[in-house]
Amino acid sequence: MAAYMGSQRATPRTKPPALRPGDTVGIVAPASAIQKDLLEAGCDRLRRFGYKPFYFDSILQENIYFAGSVERRARELEEMFTRDEVGGIICARGGYGSNYLLEELDWSLIKAHPKILVGYSDITSLLTCICDAANTVTFHGPMVTKDFAADDGVDSNSWLAALAGKREWQPDTANVKPLAAGDASGMLYGGCLSILVASLGTPYEIKTAGTILFLEDVAAKPYQIDRMLMQLKLAGKLDQVKGIIFGEMLHCVQHAEQRYTLEEVVMRVVGDLKIPVAFGLPSGHVSARNITLPIGVSARLSVGHEVRLSILEAATSTASAGATVATGKRA
Repeated sequence: MAAYMGSQRATPRTKPPALRPGDTVGIVAPASAIQKDLLEAGCDRLRRFGYKPFYFDSILQENIYFAGSVERRARELEEMFTRDEVGGIICARGGYGSNYLLEELDWSLIKAHPKILVGYSDITSLLTCICDAANTVTFHGPMVTKDFAADDGVDSNSWLAALAGKREWQPDTANVKPLAAGDASGMLYGGCLSILVASLGTPYEIKTAGTILFLEDVAAKPYQIDRMLMQLKLAGKLDQVKGIIFGEMLHCVQHAEQRYTLEEVVMRVVGDLKIPVAFGLPSGHVSARNITLPIGVSARLSVGHEVRLSILEAATSTASAGATVATGKRA
């Protein structure tokens, strides 16, 4: 496999071909094992979006709590990138195990075949590494057995805007709270906080300078969020960040009677950065309508009485990647 080369960012960043109705979407399981009934439910929803779901039978393999061996998961992902008929790739779920793939993947192969990759949670490690090593835009958004399998799991407006290549658009921030006022522009970057922190000290360490940093997590207690933010801060990863927008932070409470808010906790850590900070954008672990965010594109965060996140450029190119019929399992 080709060595990981994530230390430098070239410009402009490669944009994968847009995903259109009628395209084939490859489904992969890079982390935890998945349930067949949820996979089928998610595939049904993808068909209603106009796509042709495609996966390999091996996606249902199990190895302890993983979706099969490291080799199976790595080769599955690489093959979806190289298959001409696959127009985009959507992860079935997160869980745990994507970090095992980082030393197994052929990064030059992925760079040579830019393609939409969508996921969140544990998939964050793949999204940030592909953004850095392959210099390619990736997508923090809904997954097949989680969000597409639910009745109200996908925010269709942001999905279509991000993947179809809309030039300038804004995700719904009506319920996002302003924490620190200001305006800033930078590259949108980030994902699941615990996964971002786990990259520190490794060859796959996140590159946060000049970013609008998106941070989200699930079921982490406030002191754990505090600890992870402090680790980023002490590691210098917040020094050159232009703005921060937090996710919904679902179930991130100590107990129902706690006498402080998570917003107060995070501001103790980031309040002295003198950058705009907002809280509550539902992308990733969310209660409903998962918003798709392109990772690696220019964005602006404006925080005043209201919050506005503006995507300033198309995240995909105008070409369509997949055209012919896939020769494998069509769900």
